[in-house]
Amino acid sequence: MAETAQDREAAGSMISLRRAAGALSSALPGLILQAERIASTVSIGEHGRRRPGIGEAFWQFRHYSPGDAANKIDWRQSAKSQHHFVRENEWQGAQSVWLWCDRSSSMNYCSAFASQTKRERALILGLALASLLMRGGERIGLLQQDGRLPASGRAANARLAENMVLGLGGESDLPPLLPLPRYARLVLISDFLSPLETIAPLINAYAASGVKGHLLQIMDPAEEDFPFTGRVRFEGMKGEADVTIGRVEDLRGAYHRRLQQHQDGLRAACHAAGWSLANHRTDRSPHLALLALHQVLSGSLRVSG
Repeated sequence: MAETAQDREAAGSMISLRRAAGALSSALPGLILQAERIASTVSIGEHGRRRPGIGEAFWQFRHYSPGDAANKIDWRQSAKSQHHFVRENEWQGAQSVWLWCDRSSSMNYCSAFASQTKRERALILGLALASLLMRGGERIGLLQQDGRLPASGRAANARLAENMVLGLGGESDLPPLLPLPRYARLVLISDFLSPLETIAPLINAYAASGVKGHLLQIMDPAEEDFPFTGRVRFEGMKGEADVTIGRVEDLRGAYHRRLQQHQDGLRAACHAAGWSLANHRTDRSPHLALLALHQVLSGSLRVSG
């Protein structure tokens, strides 16, 4: 049977996909290792969230106090001494946390002033956050159409890492609008350079359903500082036409004002929805960004900008 042009095109596409999958697979161990190292560093010195409350896991015995119900007394433990002891179980406050990392083509940018692309840094922070939260008993899920329900544990962490890194990316630089449980928490990691007119309605839609969210904006230092001088050609990351500008330094002030306006708009949209926003540059250590994000989700820190 003669091979058609369509067959050749399909075969070429399959080869390209296999090569791309191989490149991603080779990056998986390194990204996970970096994420685990960062999570381990942040977890050192972090106070546990254990406290008494409703749950099934035993936490501690304490002396009986006036006002404690009699059925709370552990008579077996009390028989070992002259005091009455109350058995306390550990408060189980695991909640569902949904995670989304932007993997669109604009996240592949890496200037000479950074050592990682925005995509790599977003994935590392996302993986490290998932690892850190799972260690605390939280349930983590990926915000995607075919995503699994939130889960915790080492096996769940491994599946999540594989899906995050090896899952197909896409040209969409905004997360999908999916039904989530009320009071779920949502973490979105992206450069958030899309028009505010598309970002704000998404935030409002999730907030209206009772979802609490946090945005982590990942930026390359060149995108914030705009250090270019002379004649510069800018290449589009999403198929846009290239643009060449002479004496580009003359545009630096206008560029900074436009970027500040955009970030102020992001901050205002988050504030109006009761969400939080943080910024992170790829030329800075990811440890502080992870610590701040973990504290926000733990309720120990309020971030409005």
